[in-house]
Amino acid sequence: MKAIAVFQGKLKGSHVTFRQDDPFSAVKVSGHVVNLAPGKHGFHVHQFGNLLSSDCTSCGGHFNPTNAEHGSRASVNSHAGDFGNITAAPDRHSTFHFTTSKVSLFEGELSIIGRSLVVHEDEDDLGKGGHEDSLTTGHAGKRLDCAVIGYDKD
Repeated sequence: MKAIAVFQGKLKGSHVTFRQDDPFSAVKVSGHVVNLAPGKHGFHVHQFGNLLSSDCTSCGGHFNPTNAEHGSRASVNSHAGDFGNITAAPDRHSTFHFTTSKVSLFEGELSIIGRSLVVHEDEDDLGKGGHEDSLTTGHAGKRLDCAVIGYDKD
């Protein structure tokens, strides 16, 4: 199964693809994001695929079906939507590839189809920053842009 998220706002020209062979395999995530300030940016799946607000707040909080604390993609007990950080080079581009078993493209509690993908202004502290919001948002700052994750043609 294949899904895609295409940014249309400040990060227009950016997209992220998702592939999953079957309901029991990991999801492969690949992306190319442009127009980012150089450095690390929080990168998360959010609860709703609602893009009605220009600041992406209508996307809700991080996708967290198990009510875990915020952490890294590698943390055993973090939000399903905690994808960590993406890093933009000096040319303002970020290209990345990773896998995760915390989400699914198939129906069920872990499905991310119809949810949103959000890129944040600041680095995600992965729940270890000691800030008031470290264990909920990773202190990643405002939302730069958002996109709905939808099925893609094969």
